[in-house]
Formats: sequence, structure tokens, C-alpha cells
Amino acid sequence: QVQLVESGGGFVQVGGSLRLSCTASDGSVTSYTVGWFRQAPGKEREFVAAIRWSGGNTYSADSVKGRFSISKNYANRATYLQIDNLRPEDTAVYYCAAGRPIMSTVATERAYYYWGQGTQVTVSS
Repeated sequence: QVQLVESGGGFVQVGGSLRLSCTASDGSVTSYTVGWFRQAPGKEREFVAAIRWSGGNTYSADSVKGRFSISKNYANRATYLQIDNLRPEDTAVYYCAAGRPIMSTVATERAYYYWGQGTQVTVSS
């Protein structure tokens, strides 16, 4: 199984940017789709974005389009989530996960098998 470790979270002011990283334990990550989800205090975990390592197709939630972008780096076995123009409502724990969802399930948690421990993003106004 692949292990995932997130990093890059922290405190940032409104309008700032962060790049979150999700580093995989081995190269098997290239056979998966890696997704980013987030969970704000008192809310359900929600899908943010995903990328298929094979082919590079990307998907993102309508609520974050234009501010969030996802990418990958083979050399580092890392998946990145770039977040720009941060808003207070982006405050959440951000998780990455690996799975093999089909297009209709790419935003579905149960389509992902392996999860990281999460990284906290706090946006202050």
C-alpha cells in the first residue's frame, strides 16, 4: 500500500498563497489518482481537486476553480495543491488520498483507499 504525507500548511493572511505537498512513500503512486479533500471545523469533509498520475487529467470542485490548482512531480513522487487568494472559508484540515476512482466518483471519498494524516491551513483576516 502507498503511504502519503502532507505538508505545507500553516497560518496565512487573507489573499495569501500556499502550496501543499502530498509525498508518496513509493513510485506506486503513479498508478493512482491522487485527490485533495478538506474538512473545516464542524463541517463534512469535501472534495477539492484530483489528478490522475497516468494521463494527468485534473478535476476540481466548482467552489475552488480559478484559485486552486493541482499538479504532480515524478521525481519527488509528490502531488501539489497550489492555493491562491486565500479566504477565511478556506480554513480547514487538508487531506490527500490515493485511489482509482472513475470519472463519476473522483469527488467521492470512498473511491480513495489511502489517506494522509492531514495538514492544517488557517486563514486569518
